[in-house]
Amino acid sequence: MGLEIMDLTKEFHGFKAVNRVSFSFDNNGVYGLLGVNGAGKTTLMRMICTLIHPTSGSITYDGKDIFELDGEYRKILGYLPQEFGFYPEFTVVDYLRYIASIKGLSQVAARKKVDLVLRQVGMEKSKRIKMKKLSGGMKRRVGIAQAILNDPQILILDEPTAGLDPNERIRFRNLISELSQNRIVLLSTHIISDIESVASRVFFMKDGEITLSGRVEEILGTVPAKVWICEMTPEEADRIQKQYSVSNRRLHQGSVELRVITEERPVENAREENLTLEDLFLYVFGEKGDDTNGEI
Repeated sequence: MGLEIMDLTKEFHGFKAVNRVSFSFDNNGVYGLLGVNGAGKTTLMRMICTLIHPTSGSITYDGKDIFELDGEYRKILGYLPQEFGFYPEFTVVDYLRYIASIKGLSQVAARKKVDLVLRQVGMEKSKRIKMKKLSGGMKRRVGIAQAILNDPQILILDEPTAGLDPNERIRFRNLISELSQNRIVLLSTHIISDIESVASRVFFMKDGEITLSGRVEEILGTVPAKVWICEMTPEEADRIQKQYSVSNRRLHQGSVELRVITEERPVENAREENLTLEDLFLYVFGEKGDDTNGEI
């Protein structure tokens, strides 16, 4: 039966951060949650992790309410928040053994499991380094390691690749794909390429609601938006950008080439191209895609 969310709502002083959200995870794999900052992604994930209670609605695992399951549910759950706490003077291995003890692993089991997850995340050669000396990418890998110490059936990752360089992001995406073979992984991000690379199913979240969901190719085939490549003078390009959503602008042999997302042909000589997930993101969220405010 898997994990199922039904009519989930969370209000803060009358503001609905999450509004009647429903979806289910019925197979192992990566589920991508896409939305701009403030869309409600973090609030939703914190409810799935039982860190906050919903105002209404339910979350069930194999038909049982996760808040009633309590500790039994958390035994099968792994969570990597945007920022996770650690003791800076701890070495990587000491930190992971400490987390293992909190998760109830015996000393013998913890040593074996810590060695295993260090190999999985490629940190076995860095296990004696103090946490405060790790790079951003290495810290994220340790974050994944602590989240999978209890071999969770459900793994929740909130903006795991934010701030990483391209090489670290690729390495991280490959790791997430590998981990998803035996568990449900919910990956929240506003970095479209991360979702496009690994997610088997995608959810678009806007203003606390799920507005689109399905496999990437299914979603791209259901929206009326089209992509048009338009070549014009800089003055014409400025005018078009004020009228339409433009996902890319570049100089091309003295003129300007625009990638325009709209339902109708924007100019006479525009040629149609295939819609991508990034184009769709801009179509759904518009200029909010550049929002840098904090997540809700």
